[in-house]
Amino acid sequence: MSEATHHSPSEPEAGDGGRTDPLVRLSLEQLRQRTSMKWRTHPADVLPLWVAEMDVPLAPAVADALHRAVDLGDTGYPYGTAYAEALAGFAAERWKWDGLRVENTAIVPDVMLGIVEILRLVTGPGDAVVVCSPVYPPFYAFLAHDGREVVEARLGPDLRVDLAALEEAFTRARRHGRRAAFLMSNPHNPTGVVHTRAELEAIAALARRHGVRVVSDEIHAPLVLPGAVFTPFLGVPGSEDGFALTSASKAWNLAGLKAAVAIAGTEAADDLRRMPEEVGHGPSHLGVLAHTAAFRDGTDWLDELLLGLDANRSLLGRLIDEHLPGVGYAPPQGTYLAWLDCTGLALHEDRPAGGPGDGPGVVTDLAGPARMFLDEARVALSSGHVFGTGGAGCVRLNFATSPAILRQALARMGRALAGHGRAPRA
Repeated sequence: MSEATHHSPSEPEAGDGGRTDPLVRLSLEQLRQRTSMKWRTHPADVLPLWVAEMDVPLAPAVADALHRAVDLGDTGYPYGTAYAEALAGFAAERWKWDGLRVENTAIVPDVMLGIVEILRLVTGPGDAVVVCSPVYPPFYAFLAHDGREVVEARLGPDLRVDLAALEEAFTRARRHGRRAAFLMSNPHNPTGVVHTRAELEAIAALARRHGVRVVSDEIHAPLVLPGAVFTPFLGVPGSEDGFALTSASKAWNLAGLKAAVAIAGTEAADDLRRMPEEVGHGPSHLGVLAHTAAFRDGTDWLDELLLGLDANRSLLGRLIDEHLPGVGYAPPQGTYLAWLDCTGLALHEDRPAGGPGDGPGVVTDLAGPARMFLDEARVALSSGHVFGTGGAGCVRLNFATSPAILRQALARMGRALAGHGRAPRA
C-alpha cells in the first residue's frame, strides 16, 4: 500500500487474510491526522514505530463511556472504587487471580507516578532501587530525579531475569543498611519476556531474604500473547509485602486518559494508606471512566487485538528474515514491543550526550542503528542505549500497527542497510 492509499476504517487491508482486528481499521492517512507524540514528534515522511502508542481506534466500550460522560457533562472529580472493582473482575477472569482486594488499592495519576509515590513510602533519598537492564527508560529518569540510586542487575543472555545477578544487586543495594526496592517490569519492557510463576516465586524469596521491597509494573499484563501465561506478582507466595501497579493504558491505548491502580500486598496495605491524599487528586475522571469501561466491557475488543498482535509478531519475524539479515529477534511473549539486536551489523554507536537517568526526554535520544534507521530509512525506533546496560546497539520496535505499515517500514530499513553494505537483499 502506498503512503497515500486510503481505505474505509471498517475494511480489512488486502492481503491480510480478511483480518478484522483493530490494527487494520485505520489508514496511514487517517493516522497522520493524530496530534499525539507518536505522530507529531517526527516529520510526516517518517513511519513512527517507537513510543508505546497503538495505531487503533478506541474500543467501542471505551468510546461509549466517554461519549456518555461528555453528553451528561460528567467531567467533575473521580469518585468511588468502580475502577478497582473492574480490574479485580478482569484479574479473576483472565489471570485466575482472586487475590486483588479493592480495599488494598489506590487510584494514582498513572503507573510511573504511582511507582514514584510508592517508592517514597518504602525508601528515601540516597536509598537504592534495583532494576533489570535493559529496561524501560523512565525507570532511570524518574528514580534519579527523586534522589534514588539505581542499581542494575543485567538480564541473562536469554533476556530473562538472572537470579544470581539479581541477588548480587540486592546485596549491593542493601549495603550499609540502606533501604532498598526492586522495580520490576512484568511483562518486561523492552524484551517482551513474560516472567513465569517459578521465576516470580524465586524473585519474591530473594527479596524477602534480603529485605528488599518489590514494586511490580504490570501495565502490559493484559497484552500477553498466545503461548504465554501472565502471573501477577502479588499472586505468588512471598509477595505479601510487595506492590503492583497497572492500568488499561497500554492494552486499550489510553495513555492520554490518565488513571492507574496501585495494589498493595496484604502486608503492605498500611504502607499504601500512608500515600498522601493529594496523589488521588491527579487522575482524570474521564480517565477513570475510560479505564473502568476497558477492564469491565472491553475484553472482546482486547481479544481481537491480541489475535492481530500475534499475527504481526509472526509477520515481523518473516520481514526481519527477508530484509534484515544479521539482526537478532526473539519473538516477544507479551507486549507489542520487539527488541532487535543490531550489534552484529557493527554500526557505529554514536552515543549522544546524556543517557539513562537524564530525564523523560531520553525516549527521543537516538544513537547507532536507531539514528541510522531514522536518517536513512525514515523509520523511527526507540534507541537501545537509553534502556541501560545491555541496550547499546539494539532498537525497540512497536509492531502495534497495520501489516501494511509494518511491511513498508521493514522494506525501508532493509534498503537502508543494503546501502551500508550490511544487507544484500532489498
